[in-house]
Amino acid sequence: MQQVKDEVWWVGVKDWEIRRFHGEEYSTHRGSTYNSYLIRDEKTVLVDTVWTPFHENFVRELDEKIGLDHVDLVVINHAEQDHAGSLAYLMEKIPAVPIYCSKNGAVLIKKHFHRDFNLRVVKTGDTVDTGRNKLVFVDAPMLHWPDSMFTYVAGANVLLSNDAFGQHYASYSLFNDQVDAAELYQEALKYYANILTPFSKLVRAKIRELTGLKVPVEMIAPAHGVIWRDNPLQIVEKYDQWASDYNEGGVVILYDTMWGATRKMAWAIARGLERKGVRVKVYNTARSDHNDLVVEVFKSRGVIVGSSTINRGILSSTAAILEMIRGLQFKEKVAASFGSYGWSGESPAMIEDRLREGGFPVAAEHLGVQWDPSTGDLKACEDFGEAFAGVL
Repeated sequence: MQQVKDEVWWVGVKDWEIRRFHGEEYSTHRGSTYNSYLIRDEKTVLVDTVWTPFHENFVRELDEKIGLDHVDLVVINHAEQDHAGSLAYLMEKIPAVPIYCSKNGAVLIKKHFHRDFNLRVVKTGDTVDTGRNKLVFVDAPMLHWPDSMFTYVAGANVLLSNDAFGQHYASYSLFNDQVDAAELYQEALKYYANILTPFSKLVRAKIRELTGLKVPVEMIAPAHGVIWRDNPLQIVEKYDQWASDYNEGGVVILYDTMWGATRKMAWAIARGLERKGVRVKVYNTARSDHNDLVVEVFKSRGVIVGSSTINRGILSSTAAILEMIRGLQFKEKVAASFGSYGWSGESPAMIEDRLREGGFPVAAEHLGVQWDPSTGDLKACEDFGEAFAGVL
C-alpha cells in the first residue's frame, strides 16, 4: 500500500517482467502496472482490481492490510481482465458487498464471470458519499471499451481514470515527477497511438465534458503506469493534441524485402524525399516492433509502404502492419505503395487497397519494379519520393 493523496491509496501490482499485452498484440518494453485504488474513509472503497494471475496475492494482501470485512463497496471502472481479473476471487470472500459499475459494465461483468454479483448500475453524475469524500461517476464509453467510466474522488480531488491517460510503464516510483519524463511520454504516446486512436473523436468530446465540469483535479490516477501528480492536466492537454488528427510532419517508409530489391527501392524513395527537405524514417517491418511502428505512423504526415510480391500477395510482416493501421483509422495522413516482383507483381496494388481501407488518401500511383532495380529504376524511385513530397 502506498498513499496517493488524503484517503486515497494505491494497492496495485507492478509487473516488471511482462513484455506482451493484449495476448501478443502489444509490446511492453518497460513492463506495466495494474493500478487498484483503495479509499480509506468512513466507508472503505476498492476501485478496480488487478490482472487475474495476481489475484491470490492481491486479495491476501488486502485482507492482511485492511481486512476484507472492512470493504464496504467495490467500483469497477472497466471489466477487462487486467482491471477486473481478480474480481471473482475477491467476491468469493465478500459476496454481499455491492459492485458499482456502468450499465454496460454490468453486462460485461456477467459475460466475463457468469456469476450473480450485487451489481449497482451508475451513470454520469451519480454519487456515493464515503465520509470526507464523495465519489462522482462519469461514463466514458469506448475509452476504450463500451463499459469504461471514470471515478472522481471529490474532496481528495483525484480522478481515477482507468485506461485513459495511462501508460504501460513499471517504475519504482508512483508519480510522474519521480520518473524520467522522456520515458513517460514515450510510453504515454505509444499507449494512445495503439489503443485510443480509433476513439479520438470521443476523446475530444470527453475532454470537453470534463473541463466543462470545472472541478479541481489535483491528481489523475490511471489504471496503468504512474500517477499524474505534478501538473496533472498536462496529460489531458496532450490527449487533446493527440486526438486532433495529430502529426509531426515527415514521412515514414515501411517495407519488407526478400532479396534486397524492395530495400533498395525504399532507400531511393527516401533520398527523393530528403532532396525536398522532408524528414524521413525507414523501417523494415520484419525487424521492427510493430507497436513502435504504429507510433511512427501516428507521428507522420505521410506513410509509404512496400513489399516484395510472394505467392501473388504481400510479405507477412507488411500485411500484419497494414492490418494494424487499417483498424486504427488514422486521419489527415497521405499514403503510397511500392514493391518489387519477379513475375506477377500484385503487392503494390494490394498494399494500396489496404491503405485505402485504413482511411488513407493515396497520393501517388503505386510503383513496381521487376527483379533487381536498375539505375533507371532507382532514379524512378527517387522521383517517386520527390513527387510524394509535393503532396504533403
